[in-house]
This record gives sequence, C-alpha cells and structure tokens, in this order.
Amino acid sequence: MNYKTLLWGASITLTLPACTAIHQFSSQNLQNYHSPAQVIQQLHLNQNDGSPKEYVYYWDPAQGQQPVQSLQPKNYLHSFCQAKGGQLKLIHKSSMRQVQASWSRKLLSTYSNVQQGIGAFQCLQKDGQSWIVSIEPSAERKQGNNETRVVALLSKVMSPAEVVQFYGQNQSSTASLYGQNNRGQNAVLNQKQDERKLAEKKLEDKKAEEKRKADEKRKNEELKKAEELKARKQAELAQIADTPQMQQMKLYVEARKGLSRGQNQLEACNTAERAYQYGRLRGASGINAYAESGVLVARCLISVPAYSRRYSQPKQRAIQILQPLAQNYNHTGARQMLLQIK
Repeated sequence: MNYKTLLWGASITLTLPACTAIHQFSSQNLQNYHSPAQVIQQLHLNQNDGSPKEYVYYWDPAQGQQPVQSLQPKNYLHSFCQAKGGQLKLIHKSSMRQVQASWSRKLLSTYSNVQQGIGAFQCLQKDGQSWIVSIEPSAERKQGNNETRVVALLSKVMSPAEVVQFYGQNQSSTASLYGQNNRGQNAVLNQKQDERKLAEKKLEDKKAEEKRKADEKRKNEELKKAEELKARKQAELAQIADTPQMQQMKLYVEARKGLSRGQNQLEACNTAERAYQYGRLRGASGINAYAESGVLVARCLISVPAYSRRYSQPKQRAIQILQPLAQNYNHTGARQMLLQIK
C-alpha cells in the first residue's frame, strides 16, 4: 500500500461522523469511578505495564465498515467528566513530537479520528474538582498483512506544572491553566466565604438589635425611675405643705396681707384667729407664726369692730393674748401694744 492510497483512505475517514468511530456507552456507566486515573487503569486505556496502547484508526476496506478505536481514550474520559457534571475541553493541541517518523506524523495529521482524540484535555467537575489528562501518540504502523493501521496512544493524568513542562507556553490557554484548574475550588471557597460573611452579618445585626433593645430598656427604666422620683418629691412637697406648721404659717401670711390692705378685715381676723388657735407647734422655725398671729388677733380685738363685737370685753381679751407673748416670747410688737392699751 502506498502513501497516496493512505491519503485517499484518510479523506474518506474525515467524512465519517465521529460517533460512528467508537462503541456506544454512556456517562452512567462511569458513575462509580472516582478519578480519571482509575478510569485509565480499570478500562485499560494503556497497556498493563503503563506503556502506550495501540488503537485502530484505519480499517482495511476488505474488512468492511468497523468502528475505529483511536477516539476511545478521549471519549471514555469525556463520559467520566460528564458523569461528574463537567465537560471535557481541549486546552492544548498535540504536536505529536513523540512520533519519531515525520511520515507517520504527517499521515496521522490527516485523520480526524486521531486529531480529535489527542492533546491535553481539562475537566471542571460540578463539585469544583478539576483534572487534566494528556493523550499523546507515540508511534503508528500497519497491522498484519492487510491495510489496517494502528496508532499507539498514552493516556496520562497531569498536574498543571507537568502540562506546562510538556506542552510549553506557546498556546494562550497555558497562561490561564492554573486559574482554570483552581476555578472550581475558588468558586466553592468564595461561596463559603459569602456564607460566612452572611452569617457574620446576621450575627452583627442580631447583636445590634439586642443592644438596641437593651438601650431602649435601660432608657425606659431610667425614665420610669425619674418619673417615680418626681412623683415622690411631689408627694413629699405635698406632705410638707399639709403639715400643721405649714398650715399655720399659711393662715398667718394670709391674715397679715388682708389686714395690711384694709379689705375684708373680718375675714382676715378670722384667719388670724385660726392660725393662733394652732398654738405653739414643735418644729416650727423662722417666723413664729403662733406669736405673730396672736398679735394680729389682739389688733383685731382693738381696731376691727366687726370682729371685737363677738366678745364682751375685747380689750381685756387682747391683753390676755399679748401678755404671754411679751413675757414668754419677748415679742416686741406685743410689748408695744400693751403699752398703747394701758
């Protein structure tokens, strides 16, 4: 078989849909696998010793139409990625630099069922986990005595650093490779940070609300205490105003004002008499309301006829009131009035 015949076969292969080139399987069959390395090992995508495994990428026309095998590693890993809620994406094309023969590299580059299944592929799972797998050809040959040809493929899980080392930094995807690899983890971390911030905000709001309620309660208690204190002082003042001493003083002042103005003198005299009848009260201080009101009563008996008519001997009664005040209390006004009467 010559090179032209192979190229003609390759052109036919390029027109075939990719879905006819592999065995049918679904992502559900890979649900129980935990990692791409487990898929590679248990599905025997490589040789048992870990070396590249051969896959048919072109069948001899005499053997009839059969599904090619060269897309199997990529499709199995794609289904595993889908089973984890992700999508397998090509991040580096293969340069096929491990294929020594330039003729073989040129031939492989004409087959879509080879080109679509090689390179570095990345999967970002739904749970945030990310992984990269490299599928690289290492050789190509004719199988047996017919025209069937196979390609040796090595499937390998790589870290971002290994991808950069192997594929270099010529492609734009390499620059963001580390960010892509950690995007899922960052999304999970960001979500946790947002949840933590929300919880902290709720806690702060709760504390602020508790502080507001405590301040409001304290203010209400202080206001209540102030009102109670005010009421207590008012009660004390009312109680003081109702003492006999205060009542006597109030009557004396009222009587003195009435007599000074010369109006309602009878009423003023009656008021003075009521003040005098309280007698000498203990605890009285300042003006002696008893003595002063006594002097006013004596004055009424002498100079207010409307009042003095009540008594048969008003002058004598006035003297009886003034003498104790002059003697016992040394009241100047009482002494002067006694001199005037005599």
